[in-house]
Amino acid sequence: MKNCSCSGGENWRNCFENVPLFQSLSPDEMSEIASITEPRTFLKGEFIYREGDTGGKLYILHTGGVKISRLSSDGKEQVIRVIGPGEFIGELSLFSYLPFTDDAAALENSTMCFIDGGKLKLLMSKYISIAFKVMDELSKRLERAENLIKEISLNSVEERLARVLLDLSGEEREIILPMTKGDFASQLGMSQETLSRKLSSFQEEGLISLKGHKRIIIENREGLQKLL
Repeated sequence: MKNCSCSGGENWRNCFENVPLFQSLSPDEMSEIASITEPRTFLKGEFIYREGDTGGKLYILHTGGVKISRLSSDGKEQVIRVIGPGEFIGELSLFSYLPFTDDAAALENSTMCFIDGGKLKLLMSKYISIAFKVMDELSKRLERAENLIKEISLNSVEERLARVLLDLSGEEREIILPMTKGDFASQLGMSQETLSRKLSSFQEEGLISLKGHKRIIIENREGLQKLL
C-alpha cells in the first residue's frame, strides 16, 4: 500500500516538515527531496529490512514506530533502539556497500518514506546541510551506543533502570513505554523477568506505580536519583 503523500502532490510537506534532517531546506528544496521518495506502509510485525539485506536507501518514519534489533548466535534478541516519527534509519548503508547487520521491524502499523541512496548523495553534495545533519545523527548514535555499553558493563540493574525511567519521564510523572516490556528489557541489557522483578521492587519502595503493561508513574523522583 502507498498511502503516504511524501512522493508528490500538495501534501508532501506532511512527511518532511517535522523531519530534523530537512528542516533547514526551503519548500522548493523539500519538493526536490519528495521527487526521489517512495512511500511504503508496513503492518505491525512486518520487517522493513532483515540482517543481510542490501541497503542503499534512507528510511524515514512518517507514522508508527520501528524497532532496530540484532540476534545473538544463540538466538537471543538485543534491541538496539526504537525510532518514532521524524527519525530515520539506514544511513550507514548510504556510505557502505556492506549488507545490513541488524533487523528493522514495525512495532505497529507504520508508514515510511524511502529515499534512494544514490540520488540522495547527489542532493547531499548540493545541499551540504543535509550531509551535516546525517553526520550529526551518526555521531549521536555512536555516543548512545558507547553510553549503553558503559551502562551495561559498569552499572547495576537498579542504576540502569532508574536512569532510563528518569530519562523517559523528562519533567513529567507519567511514562508510556514505546515498546513491549520484553523489548524494553532487551534494550537495557536484562531479561524480562529481571525487569519485572525490579519494577515491582521499585513499586514496593514507593518509587513508582505500575499501571497496566506500559504505563508507569514516577512517585519519588528524588529516590530514583539517589540510585544513580
